[in-house]
Amino acid sequence: MARRCRRLAGLLCALALAPMTGGAAPAATPASTKAAAPGAPVQVLVPSLESRGARPLELDGFWFTAPGEGRRPALVLLHGCGGPYDRQGRLASRMRHYAGLLREQGWHVLVLDSLTARGESELCTQRIGTRAVTMANRRLDALGALAWLAQREDVDADRLVLLGWSNGGSTVLSASNLTHDDVAAARPRPRALVAFYPGCDAELKRGYRPSAPLQLLVGLADDWTPAAPCVALADRAPASAPIAIERYEGAYHGFDSTAPVTRRKDVPNGVHPGQGVHVGGNAAAEQASRTRMLAFLNEQMR
Repeated sequence: MARRCRRLAGLLCALALAPMTGGAAPAATPASTKAAAPGAPVQVLVPSLESRGARPLELDGFWFTAPGEGRRPALVLLHGCGGPYDRQGRLASRMRHYAGLLREQGWHVLVLDSLTARGESELCTQRIGTRAVTMANRRLDALGALAWLAQREDVDADRLVLLGWSNGGSTVLSASNLTHDDVAAARPRPRALVAFYPGCDAELKRGYRPSAPLQLLVGLADDWTPAAPCVALADRAPASAPIAIERYEGAYHGFDSTAPVTRRKDVPNGVHPGQGVHVGGNAAAEQASRTRMLAFLNEQMR
């Protein structure tokens, strides 16, 4: 708990100095909302559907308010295995950039942290099957975030979105697959789903019935979460629930960044276990994927 408090205190300080702004505080919010410095996103506690004893597990989150009045659509941003923070403990540039991009469209944004409350800082170096935070955990987090958003007076509960990257993209798939009992029972359901380079194997093998329209964005050179299972997922989708997929030639994992491509030898998973994986940006894929993401979301938010 002490580590969590120190992290949150540092984050609020860093976010107050960051160029990204969160807009004015909403007129009415759940009791879990905490004060933040002017111009910074609001620190919030979001109940997961996972319980600890008699109480729900409370997750750290950062709430970016859209400019303007009235009820607005809202998106949950789901981080990858590295968590939502950078090496300095600040909210990662990817999260801040996308929050700003989406706010410009007039949409609220919630960045959700599934790791800190569970005593973890990253999952990337943990083998799949032994990870301390499982996909079942993250699915319950995403469903809890949707419920939290639906209770807000400034949110249009009929226009909610799950958007994730890598492990967070896999969470989007898991939290929208109606073959899971908890997903089928949960309300509200999202209006749209976006997954950047997710791992698609698990939901492909299970059988995927999406609760909302889905846009997949994958790199064909990805050797961490390969594109092929995602292509198969889209190909097998019924005509009544089609899945849109965009494939980017020469793009590795994390293509929507400006970072150079490097090989991470500390990652035990991937196409060639034990040999590491490639991660890094691709300028063409970065631009094309964001353009496609915004077009898809604007289509679905009508």
